[in-house]
Amino acid sequence: MTAHKIPVSVLVLVHTADLDVLLLERADRPGFWQSVTGSQDAGESLLETARRELAEETGIEAAQDELIDWQLQNRYEIYAHWRHRYAPGVTHNIEHVFALALPQRREVRLAPREHLAQRWLPWREAADLVFSWSNAEAIRRLPQRVKLS
Repeated sequence: MTAHKIPVSVLVLVHTADLDVLLLERADRPGFWQSVTGSQDAGESLLETARRELAEETGIEAAQDELIDWQLQNRYEIYAHWRHRYAPGVTHNIEHVFALALPQRREVRLAPREHLAQRWLPWREAADLVFSWSNAEAIRRLPQRVKLS
């Protein structure tokens, strides 16, 4: 039997200095675009989860100090079609937002079982395309967050 997913996840915004944002199209839901996301594994820190998911989904190996923890959490209801992955009765997830700034757009290595395609978009277009409200909100905060760093 497969272990249930932990209802704690990360969202990693990969962006350029010009605020272009990397989006990935879900393999299990064609047409659903998102940033790097993934659930925490038992015993992992949130930073370890962010680094692992980034490497698994894009092939990008980020140093610990390259990922910025925004100290932002989103609580949301897990979509019904994904609840079977969690323990019975689990209906909500806590998502932690991280960001990775790259000097420029680059090709990434997709995990074929997870994603069909990648695209880089200016932040406003990226925010309009993603299916998740929390992903869209994080992208809309990007210009202000970059000014602060």
